[in-house]
Amino acid sequence: MTNGTNYGGWRSPITASMVAAGALRLSQPYYDRGEGGALYYLEGRPAEAGRQVLVKRPGAAGPLTPGAPLEDVTPAPVSVRTLVHEYGGGAYTVSRGTVFYSNYADQRVYIAPPASAAVPLSVEGPYRFADYFVDHSRQRLLAVMEDHSRVKSGEAAEPENSIVALSFAGFGGGGVVADRPSEPVKLCSGFDFYGFPRLSPDGSRLAYIRWNHPNLPWDDSELVVADLDQSGQPVNERVVAGGKDCSVFQPEWGPDGTLYFVCDSSGFWNLYAVRDWQSLQVETLIPRVFAECEFGQPMWVFGQSTYVVASEKLIICAVNRRGLWHLARLELDFEGGHKLLEILSPYTDFSYLTLGDNCVAMLAGSADRPSAVVEYDWASRSFTTIKSSAAEVPPTGYLSKPEVIEFPTTGDRTAFAFYYPPTNRDYPDPDADGQLPPLLVKCHGGPTGAASSVLSLGLQFWTSRGFAVVDVNYGGSTGFGRAYRKRLNDNWGLVDVDDCVSAVEYLVKEGRVDGARVAITGGSAGGYTVLSALTFKDVFRAGASHYGIGDLEALARDTHKFEARYLDNLVGPYPQAKSIYVERSPINHIELLKCPVIFFQGLDDKVVPPNQAEAMVDALKAKNIPVAYIAYEGEQHGFRQAANIIRTLESELYFFRQIFKIESEEKLAPVSITNLSA
Repeated sequence: MTNGTNYGGWRSPITASMVAAGALRLSQPYYDRGEGGALYYLEGRPAEAGRQVLVKRPGAAGPLTPGAPLEDVTPAPVSVRTLVHEYGGGAYTVSRGTVFYSNYADQRVYIAPPASAAVPLSVEGPYRFADYFVDHSRQRLLAVMEDHSRVKSGEAAEPENSIVALSFAGFGGGGVVADRPSEPVKLCSGFDFYGFPRLSPDGSRLAYIRWNHPNLPWDDSELVVADLDQSGQPVNERVVAGGKDCSVFQPEWGPDGTLYFVCDSSGFWNLYAVRDWQSLQVETLIPRVFAECEFGQPMWVFGQSTYVVASEKLIICAVNRRGLWHLARLELDFEGGHKLLEILSPYTDFSYLTLGDNCVAMLAGSADRPSAVVEYDWASRSFTTIKSSAAEVPPTGYLSKPEVIEFPTTGDRTAFAFYYPPTNRDYPDPDADGQLPPLLVKCHGGPTGAASSVLSLGLQFWTSRGFAVVDVNYGGSTGFGRAYRKRLNDNWGLVDVDDCVSAVEYLVKEGRVDGARVAITGGSAGGYTVLSALTFKDVFRAGASHYGIGDLEALARDTHKFEARYLDNLVGPYPQAKSIYVERSPINHIELLKCPVIFFQGLDDKVVPPNQAEAMVDALKAKNIPVAYIAYEGEQHGFRQAANIIRTLESELYFFRQIFKIESEEKLAPVSITNLSA
């Protein structure tokens, strides 16, 4: 036992290796109800260079069977991952025992019928596919396709997106497969983007969402329903919901042909339904008392799901209230009104809900439980963990619990954050000597994203060493309604930075942290907030940029299609608003930057190219400011390899300890810091 002297230098059992081992990327659980309730999910494994493996819990085990075996469906070196929109998601589906998936290596769709090896379903070419739905009656797979043919030939600047069908007629089991792969047949085209192709139970209608530049799906998007003619082509398309200043998310068909969806026409993402296909009347499903809760999330990746239609009378849904998620039963009574009842659970975050037989699987987690594939049986009201993202969870005495704080910020408004105090049971009286802890401000990515309340060993790595952490849900974050989300429109680099500064000022005023030792860290868009805060504000004493943006003009000129016009809303149309881009780009105001920064960058990053980090590093070196740069071969936007995750955490800790002159008995590999003596 020791006292609280030397905040930030504490010894901790939460090592960077433990963080990397606990960094399994679990996503997209999905039941194949035609295979006896077999449950599938994706597992991204840092120990295998980030390879995404499709894993199966056989249906024969039955729901909630303890010790049910888990099987790898896709062998090495196959990685189930699509690059549609670069961020991917929705990389597989399963129906009646047949698996369809995207292979990362060639971006082709593969089919694996029961008892057969996987073979290519789609033809070779510059195509990418995602967001699958099986149309058994026509023996075809529906998908969103991103066609890079014209980009490759130089005829177009951007790929073409559409909804297509891939025939799997002739692909049988027992080793019998078709002679040749399938050419994609175009079903829907003409808009810049598509998502959620979903077929009605009787196969007569197709629902999907679409949107155009400069919007992203959470800005303005439309829900479209089309009839299918005898050849399976869409006809009689009509817009059901969405449009200007309105977004839609996750259309889902009920067993009786009712179409459910999430829409923010009220100012919050609420649930709605269409039952009458003559009038197309949209019916509200959420009781008024819950109208300012969120039932959707930004569609950064395909395959997301926040609710399931269990029956004509019941929906199981995830509900976000002021940044925290809850699981709930929505009991439907179209004559007498609907009831929303919270399901008691130990979790505060839910996503990727999928329907089984009398059960729902999902990703779930909380402050003391890492993200896991979890199964909920609504008859017994019990939860079972199928797979946890963390192989090892430290004792609770080393885990800091988040406190939701609401603090004043600019414009007479308030903003939100999760505050984590330093916590380590080996330092039982940390305030005995009157010191205050250094503060690490975390900026989530997106910027249209949100901080999560789920146990993060990467965050606990810091709090267990004596750092306080505040994870800021700055204006523009999701979970607080459309108006809160739109605070960032025209104001990126201003509102987010002000809210991070306000969070620091609030915690310093409350006497919780040392205002002279405040660092800021973030990745991607969060990295831009970091660099802007360090450049334009005099509150932070050090920073860490993980694949962050230093030059907004470079981002506007050199990024992928999905985000090519993102900045039109966040900053202004380019090049018309060029002066604003110049004004808000930290690279153009290096004379204002007075504190040290460490940069981490994947050299294969297509979202934020390495040249942005390298330009900032060169500028800091020239100004004689302490700077470090660590770049990784083979990494893209975000780090997936265990060795790189470990090195990043330890290097950032080493850097901040050097800058804040924090002594520690913990031995870390040194980092080359240029201008450190300065």
